[in-house]
Amino acid sequence: MPLLRSHFRSISLIFLFLGTTVALRAQEQALIDLFTAWRAFEVPATDEAPFDYSEQAFEARWPEYLDLRAQLEAFDRTDWSVKSQVDWMLLWAEMNGYAFNQHILKPWQRDPAFYKVLWTDQSDVPAHEGPTNHAVIEWWQYSKPFSKEDRAELLSKLSYIPTFYDQAKRNLTGNARELWVAGIRDIEQQARALRELSSDEVFQKNRALNKALNQAIGATEDLKEWLEREAPKKTGASGIGKAYYSWYQRNVHLVPLNWSDEVMLLKRELARAWSSLTLEEHKNRNLPQLKAADSEESYHQQASQAADELVDFLARNDIVSVKSYYRPALEPHLGRYIPADRRNFFWITAHLDPKPLYSHFYHWFELARMEQEPHADPIRRGALLYNIFDSRNEGMATAVEEFFMQAGLYENNPRAREIVYILIAQRAARGLGSLYAHANLQTMEEAGTIHSEYTPRGWMKTEKELLLFEQHLYLRQPGYGTSYITGKYLMEHTLMAYAKSKEQSDSKGLLRSYFDGLNAIGNIPVSLGQWELTGSSALIDEILEQYIPLEQLIKHQE
Repeated sequence: MPLLRSHFRSISLIFLFLGTTVALRAQEQALIDLFTAWRAFEVPATDEAPFDYSEQAFEARWPEYLDLRAQLEAFDRTDWSVKSQVDWMLLWAEMNGYAFNQHILKPWQRDPAFYKVLWTDQSDVPAHEGPTNHAVIEWWQYSKPFSKEDRAELLSKLSYIPTFYDQAKRNLTGNARELWVAGIRDIEQQARALRELSSDEVFQKNRALNKALNQAIGATEDLKEWLEREAPKKTGASGIGKAYYSWYQRNVHLVPLNWSDEVMLLKRELARAWSSLTLEEHKNRNLPQLKAADSEESYHQQASQAADELVDFLARNDIVSVKSYYRPALEPHLGRYIPADRRNFFWITAHLDPKPLYSHFYHWFELARMEQEPHADPIRRGALLYNIFDSRNEGMATAVEEFFMQAGLYENNPRAREIVYILIAQRAARGLGSLYAHANLQTMEEAGTIHSEYTPRGWMKTEKELLLFEQHLYLRQPGYGTSYITGKYLMEHTLMAYAKSKEQSDSKGLLRSYFDGLNAIGNIPVSLGQWELTGSSALIDEILEQYIPLEQLIKHQE
């Protein structure tokens, strides 16, 4: 009889397990279904326009947002796996981002650059940097000869620009002066890029496309002129302030730092980079200086060799599982020879030794992975909204510059280590400037001065276009300017946590399992990546413990 009772108890436990498993899988599918509905909602389509950014449209859609938010909050996550809880947090962060954009950032009202439509180059991160509208034309994605479908799609998108820019003039009611003035440059650049397209045979041979292109050029030039006329009326600040910045970092980008924390961290990294550079220069004082490539031939040879060396180094030293697409992913981005008087900061470094910059081009490995090995989880398969990926993608790319250096990449060329510290200093300086700009303690120009003056060797003084582009982007997208250093810190923190968890086991292959683990997890915030990789939710717990609803913060600020 006891044996029989034991038998029935075992069967009951099996059925309980199976029932729990089925219930959890149903919950996971329900979360994916909610994600699908959420992403469909996030596209601002109304009966009046395919992309309607008017204040009235956002207000009309707000109840639907609240319903989706309520569905997310209603999940009982008690028995969920870490992976499913991480997926839930991704939706939570995106929904926070939507609310923040609608109530605080309002790029469609404050930021003329938001209305840039034509993108001729692919971003090196999963989506375009900064707030971007849904009507974009990704010219770089079209390949020749154009298919009938491509021509029809391009015609539709070009034809929409005049209507879209009429809407822009109604929507742009903000008073952020620096964003307004700097945004004119983006619209002017688009007009120039559109004019350059007119020489392409696809427009010369297609009357409808050519007409739509000319109308798009006219509408873009008209918007630029309107922005210039309105600019003198704009007198307000462009930064969002410390409190909103801190809320956004924690609850949208899932970076467990506030504004003051980031100031201290970036000051620390700036000082560390400068002092380390000084010590490195002293150590190398008797070595010959690096010699820059001085011709097309020498640059091409140096670039190709550097790319080969980097990929070979990663494979030989068991740092990451090198995939067949790594080297081809680098090839289109190796750069070309640029005369010394026209090189910007990054290409100054690449002409001396391209490996530090190519280490940062880990970006292209990640984008190739998204294409070649798409994530099985639809929530992680594409780009997260609102640049939520920045701590992961920019943080990884910045961290590996120093990781690879410390692992021995420059043992045969020690002076190249100096370049790595210069890169860190530049990123810390520009991020620090962006923090002061968002706190409205400095203008964008003053923030650029920190960026320029604290980059070693005067290398940020050579080309003002890069300086303006970067500081403008960081003012448009809170947290992006600091994400290189904050993300690097979080990558280091995660490596520490991972190494500590493996301390009692064989450390052989630890670095490869760390990188492979992060790669498998996908382009998600590092705080979530650490939770999934190590089982520790400490960083996320810190964020959730300090969470207050946005509407509560808004009332407090008022």
